[in-house]
Amino acid sequence: MTREPPLALLAEITHRCPLQCPYCSNPVELVRAGAELATADWQRLIDEAAALGILQIHFSGGEPMVRTDLAQLVGHARAAGLYTNLITSGVLLDATKMEALARAGLDHVQISIQDSDPAGSDLISAYPGALPKKRQAALLVGEAGLALTINAVVHRQNLDRVGDMIAFAEEVEAQRIEIAHVQYYGWALKNRDFLMPTLAQLDAATALVERERARLGGRLVIDYVIPDYYARKPKACMGGWGRRFLNVSPEGKVLPCHAAETITSLAFATYPERSLADIWADDPAFAAFRGTDWMPETCKSCDRREIDWGGCRCQALALTGEAGAIDPACERSPRHDELFDLARAASLAEPVVRAWRRMGGKS
Repeated sequence: MTREPPLALLAEITHRCPLQCPYCSNPVELVRAGAELATADWQRLIDEAAALGILQIHFSGGEPMVRTDLAQLVGHARAAGLYTNLITSGVLLDATKMEALARAGLDHVQISIQDSDPAGSDLISAYPGALPKKRQAALLVGEAGLALTINAVVHRQNLDRVGDMIAFAEEVEAQRIEIAHVQYYGWALKNRDFLMPTLAQLDAATALVERERARLGGRLVIDYVIPDYYARKPKACMGGWGRRFLNVSPEGKVLPCHAAETITSLAFATYPERSLADIWADDPAFAAFRGTDWMPETCKSCDRREIDWGGCRCQALALTGEAGAIDPACERSPRHDELFDLARAASLAEPVVRAWRRMGGKS
């Protein structure tokens, strides 16, 4: 059958990263540098993405700037007609690299911050002096004339400084800030007791965001994502499984989302063993939770079934043991009250820093 093409490709070109944040979306088992797709493979993949009808490519990791061919890949994507976005920590971005990326045709940069407080930033990222480097990187993006988004991942340890993070985005003249609560799978699930905010923290932060939106009047767009554990309705994860996005891992695994490999009952195809178009159209792993036919009856009869598309399959697996179960973030799930209880217990747990599970095995 003819299928609508995906909107965007998330190209995770490496898992290598100097930060090792305890909520990292990288899988627990990291791909080593020697197993990463080569430059020529990524270039062919980019050409196939453009031919498939993809409009955007997001270069991510890990930290994509550890790849010495990043500017070359950006230039290839621009030549293929794709809108190019770099998702980076910013700590490796200097004037020389910024000039090369801008010359290659990069359109947009998203820089993550771990905190507005230097000590808090160092505590989370394990990279001494990260925040000043991120500030300088953000200024370089503006000087190059590129669009800039600040991504602030928030949790119990920094949520009380959301106002300061918005001020940071204003100071570096970003056009957008994404205030994204940690989502609990992978490394974040292992560190849930350290990261989960209290309900009082969440309510205060949400009210502050609304006040700041009114004050800023659109001069700085604020996207705000609450943690699913405190939600009543699930989100349309990645726009729905296998509907709008392709994710390619450093070794070429083609996935519906960056956490999909946690569903070990599914076997995901690898590029270049199969083409992107073939995987998108016919791969059983993409078909597993695409659309609504797979849904349990509670979801299938819900008037939001083509709004949230059943929520997050990886979260359903992590919390219920079944990837096809109702996402517990939904108030109609029989596990919904348990989710709130988990959030409350985690938010009250003693945060012992030495007990963190940090990413290991740097390549």
